[in-house]
Amino acid sequence: MSSQIAENYPKSVRLPEGAEIEIRLMQPADRDAILAFARNLPQEDLLFLRVDLTEEAVVDDWMGNLQTGHPSSIVAYDEAGLIGYATVHSNPAPWTRGVGEIRVNVSPNYRGKGLGRVLTSQIFDLARTIGLRKLVANMTTDQHGAQAAFRRLGFVPEALLADYVEDRNGMPRDMVIMSYTIDGHSDQVAEPLKV
Repeated sequence: MSSQIAENYPKSVRLPEGAEIEIRLMQPADRDAILAFARNLPQEDLLFLRVDLTEEAVVDDWMGNLQTGHPSSIVAYDEAGLIGYATVHSNPAPWTRGVGEIRVNVSPNYRGKGLGRVLTSQIFDLARTIGLRKLVANMTTDQHGAQAAFRRLGFVPEALLADYVEDRNGMPRDMVIMSYTIDGHSDQVAEPLKV
C-alpha cells in the first residue's frame, strides 16, 4: 500500500444522519472484528458472500493478502465495533490491470444511513490512487437492494450470466455484472469531521 494512500487514513466521518464513524485501512489486527462482523450477519446475507467470512482460515487468508496490497480494503468502526468494510480486488494481468472488483458490506444496523455510500466513495478514491480506471460489482439477480444501491452510485448493468453462481445451499443463481468508470467520481455524501 502506497504512502499516499496511508496518509489519508484513519479519518473520522459524519454520516448524513449524524453518526460519527472512523474509516481506516484494514490491517491484520482487524481479523477478529471481521469474523465477529460476518458471524453476526443475517443468514440471507451469508448466502451471497463470495467467500465464507465466518471461517477463520478464509479470513486469515484475506489478512495475509493485505500484506501484498491485494486486495485493498478499508473498514468502518463506530464506538461499538466494526460496522462495515469495502474492498477492491484487482488483477495484475495486463489485459485487466485497470479494472477492479468492488465488494462492500454494511452492518444491518447501518443500512439506509449512508454508510454504504461513504465506503463506496472511499474505495473509489483508493481505486483511483492505485491506478484503476473501472470498477465492477457482481451480484445475484435476487439482490435487488444491492443493485438499486449501485445504480444510485452510477453503476450500469453490463451482463447477465444465467446460473453462473451457486449460493451456500448449492442452488444456481443468475449473476449481474455492473460497472462504473471511476474518472470524475467525487464524494458528495459525507463530510470529514473537523478534529
